[in-house]
Amino acid sequence: MTTADYIALAFFAFVWMGYSWLLHGRTFFGRTSLTHAMTERRREWIYNSLRRDLKMIDTQIMAGLQNGTAFFASTSIFAIGSCFALLGATEKVDAVFADLPFVFHGGHAVFEMKVGGLAALFGYAFFKFGWSYRLFNYCTILFGSIPMMRDTERDIIAAERAAERVIRMNVIAGSNFNEGLRAIFLSIGYLGWFINPYVFMLTTAIVIFVLARRQFFSEARLAIMDAGPPSNLHLSAIRRDMPSSDGRDLPEGL
Repeated sequence: MTTADYIALAFFAFVWMGYSWLLHGRTFFGRTSLTHAMTERRREWIYNSLRRDLKMIDTQIMAGLQNGTAFFASTSIFAIGSCFALLGATEKVDAVFADLPFVFHGGHAVFEMKVGGLAALFGYAFFKFGWSYRLFNYCTILFGSIPMMRDTERDIIAAERAAERVIRMNVIAGSNFNEGLRAIFLSIGYLGWFINPYVFMLTTAIVIFVLARRQFFSEARLAIMDAGPPSNLHLSAIRRDMPSSDGRDLPEGL
């Protein structure tokens, strides 16, 4: 490995840790991240469930979260297997790289080390997804301890404590899922290392830029932020007393 390879690898680790640290903060340039905004929506969801006796909707949401986590865990396992299969094709890869421009190929040992690093990324993602799946399972069990609506009215404090346990477990499970997904995204930037270390740093920077934009400047973030209702929404008590625009509230005979 060359000095540029070590610098690129250090850059990859630095921006990964820096981005993770950035998301642990609540704001960036005065903007709340998409992850923190969704944490508040999780809280609203669980507290809304206290007002429902029939919680089939909530259990379906829990099942959807588990199924998505299981999908990515399985995908990570397949990716790890593909990395080991790639190690058995080193000579073929050498022949391909020899004909490609701008590719710095350091030999079998360097290539195998790079593939090993890629497998480690997918292994890290698998452990995060696996732990997240288990935590979502625990979250489902804790959700079963939420009292029915009539019991909530009798002891509001106990109901709120049960809801907070579910919220905390759900947030931790979602955090582990996000970390595993982040490793999957960064593995795309890691692929640039197979070309040369400069492309590695460029692709890593592009991936981090895209992820940061989605967290702080995307339409998805704006979609879940609190905003005033549109002018044509007739749900408030004030607007309900106003005449409707189609004339149905006009006095009879007009």
